[in-house]
Amino acid sequence: MRLTLSFVLAVLIFSICSCSTNFLKLTKSKETPDLVIYPAPPDTARIQFLTSFSNSKDITGERSPFVKFILGEDESMPITKPYGVHIHKGKIYICDTGLGGLIIVDLEKSTFNYFVPKGKGQLKLPLNSFVDNKGYLYIADGQRKQIVVFDSVLNYVNSFGEIENFKPTDVFVYDNKIWVPNSKNNCVNVYSKDDYKLLNKLPDIAKGDPGYLYSPTNIYLANGDLYVSDFGDFKIKKYNLKGEFLSSVGSYGRSLGQFVRPKGIAVDKESNLYVVDAGFENTQIFNKDGQLLMYFGGPYQGPGDMWLPTKVVIDYDNLKYFQKYVDDSFNLKYIIIVSNQYGPDKINIYGAIRFKNSKNKE
Repeated sequence: MRLTLSFVLAVLIFSICSCSTNFLKLTKSKETPDLVIYPAPPDTARIQFLTSFSNSKDITGERSPFVKFILGEDESMPITKPYGVHIHKGKIYICDTGLGGLIIVDLEKSTFNYFVPKGKGQLKLPLNSFVDNKGYLYIADGQRKQIVVFDSVLNYVNSFGEIENFKPTDVFVYDNKIWVPNSKNNCVNVYSKDDYKLLNKLPDIAKGDPGYLYSPTNIYLANGDLYVSDFGDFKIKKYNLKGEFLSSVGSYGRSLGQFVRPKGIAVDKESNLYVVDAGFENTQIFNKDGQLLMYFGGPYQGPGDMWLPTKVVIDYDNLKYFQKYVDDSFNLKYIIIVSNQYGPDKINIYGAIRFKNSKNKE
């Protein structure tokens, strides 16, 4: 019995789709052939550049010639101008100000999708995001001047913010509260996670005092402490949860340990502070006492370098997706993600590493 052409094509397409996981994998095409480590030898390596991605093909992989013949060419979806980045349970959330929405990368399924909501959830300038333990997505929109909330399946839930003197630039959920730096009012707004009502504004400190915030842009909360990137004072300032000033790191200048355009910050489990500087185009690391440990990155010349970086993220939970990039002589402790607004490498992935034979290398 003769098979029709449409039936044959249907069988072929079904076969291709049923085997899609064979080509929908986090590709290694962006992996540099040369090992990039920081600091450079002979110092002991602490960080390895692992890989980067800038469009959908870097995640899903190239289609084979046979698949292209059957299904057609696959146009890649670019990351346009990323700002904030967040990772939660195998998904990377990228705020793309050029897109006017988010890019959600599912590392387990190797998918790359645009999230551009309409209606009540429409975004104008998404700067940073955070996903809580229930899977709710909070987005700081600088032009809409609100925090926009979506549930775990990306349905619009609510939006909130102050009517006047409010520009949210980051968002962090901690201690059943929503913490938002307000670059228009020299403070961090604290909202109830239950009803989104304003609870407090921190810190209550007079202008000229060391703890006063001139232009807070990014925040991080860990171990009962609030860290704030004060773009207007070229410092990272540390407070307790009551808003009492504890200490600061940095000053204006072009020497190591100083800042020009400090933006995203993160803190690891050892209380080391990571600070992205869009002026230096690198990330500096300070210990819990504020002493500079090292830096990595630099003005873009090749893989591992940065181009107007804006955000740094530390993650301990998704190492399995990046283990294949780690040099055989290292153990991977955690990953570090840095977003770049420009250049060929929009999202850089680094690994905090230690030598396997640590007795001879530490």
